[in-house]
Amino acid sequence: MRLPRIAVFVALFAACAPAMSPEAPSPAQPPTETAGEAPQATPAVTLMTFNVENLFDTRDDPGKDDATYLPLAMKASDEHRAACARVSNPRWRDECLHWDWNEAIVARKLAVVGDAILQVGNGRGPDIVALQEVENLAILERLVTERLAGRGYTPVLIEGDDERGIDVAFLTRLPLAAPAVLHRIEFEGVDDASEADTRGILEATFRLPDGSLLSGFAVHFPAPFHPPSMRRDAYAALNALAAALPDDRPAFAAGDFNTTSEEDRERHMLERFARPGWTVVHETGCGACKGTSYYPPTDSWSFLDMLLWRPAEERGDGTTWRLRPGSVAIANQTPAQVTPDGTPARFALPAGTGVSDHWPLVAVIEPAGKQRIAF
Repeated sequence: MRLPRIAVFVALFAACAPAMSPEAPSPAQPPTETAGEAPQATPAVTLMTFNVENLFDTRDDPGKDDATYLPLAMKASDEHRAACARVSNPRWRDECLHWDWNEAIVARKLAVVGDAILQVGNGRGPDIVALQEVENLAILERLVTERLAGRGYTPVLIEGDDERGIDVAFLTRLPLAAPAVLHRIEFEGVDDASEADTRGILEATFRLPDGSLLSGFAVHFPAPFHPPSMRRDAYAALNALAAALPDDRPAFAAGDFNTTSEEDRERHMLERFARPGWTVVHETGCGACKGTSYYPPTDSWSFLDMLLWRPAEERGDGTTWRLRPGSVAIANQTPAQVTPDGTPARFALPAGTGVSDHWPLVAVIEPAGKQRIAF
């Protein structure tokens, strides 16, 4: 998005909420029971959503508008300068012309993004991370190998159609139960230019520690400068995908929904399109949190980044999963994430300071009801 911190899951961070919650146990294989032993408890699962703000590599990706995210040595051509000259926003035009997006800067970006993720769970990281604004699978794999090594993450990204080349993705410690799918959103009444910088909905099916399934949707809805109808269409597409799931399947949606606080007040977006079928996770706690994104021109905070939760309908003696009360928090305790004014510190050149203009949001889901035991 171009617009412009719970003892802490044992020592996570003192987010915005005054209450602290215990660390989520590490996921494990489905529990087993042997004669004379008590059943093992099913571990909880930690979810995070994080818009990492333009996680690009240094290569020119053909067919994508990644001209800003290239080394300065590749920006000397008349062709490049002409392309930058067509950028109407003065700040973006200056970045296109003068930013030196080199390997040292990419290494710094990967480091601060990795630090932001690993502040959860005493350096272990969440179990599932939904990411937005990732250029491609290669840079996501670099994040895993260079900054998240040894945490057991599998990267999941399917290349989409966004003209800038930014994609939605997952990092998961839980195994995938089926191949991920990227669903294109159908927008009504918009031109090709408006649709060109939009992303699909990435659906993945995860196997929970008790052996049951969890569906996740990673989203990055159209930016606020697009008409509200485009975000309504995106909510409708997400809700249709969730409605098609089996009744006994818990689900979550995570990402940058681009619903500003102003738009929600004026158009009741969450009341109309989120709350009827989902629990809006930050509304269950984090009451003192201002938001995940700050927009300086209007001095306004918004929860652009949200986690939505839909529990399964209970079936017989099977385990159902619930949102852990009091577990939601904003993960903003690394020094690079916060400006002196207490707002998100976007990644800035030439110094390579900051992390992202968004703060990650974290919550825990856990088994509820009778435990399912695998023998």
